[in-house]
Amino acid sequence: MSAQTNCNCNEINQQQLDQFIDEDDSITIFQMVNQLKKSDPTCAIRAYDLEIDYFHNHKKLSEMLASIQAQEKQIKKVNCQVKYAFNVNLNYSKYYRIKEDYEKMSSFVFKALADAELQKDKKNELKAIFLIVHLFTRQDQHEKNWAYIKRAENIILNSEQDYTTATNYNWLAFEFETTFTNDSTRFKILDSVLQYASIAKTLAVRYKNNEQITKSFRAFEAVSCHKGNLNQALIYIDSALYYAKKIKKPTNLGSLYFAKAWDYLELNNSKEAIRWQDTSFFYAEKYEHGTPGVMNLYYGGSRLYERAGNLTKAFDAFRNYEHIKDSVYKIKRAQKINELELQYQKAKNEKTILELAQEKRIYLLLAIAGLLALITLIFFIRQLSLKSKHTILETEQRLNRARMNPHFFFNALSSLQTFALQGNDGKSIAVNLSKFSHIMRETLESTYKEYVSIEEETVFLNKYLELQKMRFPQKFSYQIESVATIEIDEILIPSMVLQPFVENSIEHGFTGIDYSGDIKINFTVIDKELSITIADNGKGLGNTEKESNNHISRASQIIKDRIYLLNKKLKTNARFSIVNNHPHKGVTVSIILPLLNKHEMNLKM
Repeated sequence: MSAQTNCNCNEINQQQLDQFIDEDDSITIFQMVNQLKKSDPTCAIRAYDLEIDYFHNHKKLSEMLASIQAQEKQIKKVNCQVKYAFNVNLNYSKYYRIKEDYEKMSSFVFKALADAELQKDKKNELKAIFLIVHLFTRQDQHEKNWAYIKRAENIILNSEQDYTTATNYNWLAFEFETTFTNDSTRFKILDSVLQYASIAKTLAVRYKNNEQITKSFRAFEAVSCHKGNLNQALIYIDSALYYAKKIKKPTNLGSLYFAKAWDYLELNNSKEAIRWQDTSFFYAEKYEHGTPGVMNLYYGGSRLYERAGNLTKAFDAFRNYEHIKDSVYKIKRAQKINELELQYQKAKNEKTILELAQEKRIYLLLAIAGLLALITLIFFIRQLSLKSKHTILETEQRLNRARMNPHFFFNALSSLQTFALQGNDGKSIAVNLSKFSHIMRETLESTYKEYVSIEEETVFLNKYLELQKMRFPQKFSYQIESVATIEIDEILIPSMVLQPFVENSIEHGFTGIDYSGDIKINFTVIDKELSITIADNGKGLGNTEKESNNHISRASQIIKDRIYLLNKKLKTNARFSIVNNHPHKGVTVSIILPLLNKHEMNLKM
């Protein structure tokens, strides 16, 4: 290291570099980048740091990787490779952190820490420790974090204060608050959180850093909440929101309003809690649509709405959480699988070519031809497999989206409200609420249950039909029957497969008729298969394709999807048909399923 010369860029100091990195003005940043690249080779290395951090903050991964690789080449042109090895290793660590490739991240971040230790550079050592703590946190290895947090604490407390110090103290406050709030030394830890956040706020005000001021007030709010001083917590969270709105792109507004909503909920003010939770979702969707952060907000929001007593909002929030979770994690899994496969194929081909190079020419040509044919065959088979899996995933997603029509829940709630206002006795109201909660619970849980017994389905349909009769008094009657030879508690059927057709009969088949409707549901066994019929005496399928589709398409799509998955998984011949009753009125739905015994299915699963 001592033999190296001209390893410092005199065009810009570290404080200026840190301030530029925090800028969101791309014109200002890239003007400085271009200026530094033209000055001298060492300054060009620092220019790439600015460029890389800008792409990092805006999640432009391909541009970020290209800049890191260009910086790596630039370092090889100067005699400062040891000094700037840290920069490359740290930047690769940041890149793989965004990609959530923690195995590769770990290989670079510990190299960066070793580089900083070799150069006795405490600021760089601190940057590496920040990433290591993040790495262990995401890997659920929290027990390893405390030693690094205390090491970072020692560096921060013994460093000169500059533009980055507020960020460092806020980091300490956050790590102390989230890592040890349930420890026996809880209040001592919270006092440390308060102390570090106060130092951070003072420095952030000095440098007019609104983002760090916001984080300091958020830490004050968390401490007040932990200590049970909720009114003070509300004052702090309002201060955090005030400064957050001064930031050019305040991406943390959703989480701040979420904290405010929970403070009100803890104060037993459900109305205000719901109001600020609604606001949290508004800003989260505005600034962070479709991200894991918004996904977690929807999950927390569903719990808040549930505690506040608004089951409709709780259900909608949880549904949004599931939707984002599916899209986020499926995309990530697909990207990871594709990347690993490409790496595998590349390594495999390189190894094969190296081995074949030692053989005679004729064997080389034959081997390559055979390898290409094999790869083509594997690729073809794999494409067929992926296509099949993709179809199954699409079908499962469509089924999850097609759970019971939400209009029924809203109408049922409205009917329960009317029922209560009409002065009905409390016992009747409680019975109907119990039916409603059972239906809602079964609907939500059906996402995770592939099959239910005939007995469970019969109980569910009885409760559902009784609630529908409350909505439409004297409108229809129903019967659910099964032959005596069927063990209704042992025979399984796909969950939520009958309700859509029953709903069609009530909502569409009986609309506009001037006589009493009737629904008959029958379970029987024919030729070692389970036969289910749902017959009504309604007005039947429409005379036009559009009218028919409006009435029956949703239910038909659900059973098509369920039968497709059943046949695909169990290699069965399940099927269904929908016909008008001639010469009588109404529609008959016939469903033929395999006899699925609960005990046998448990063994298979």
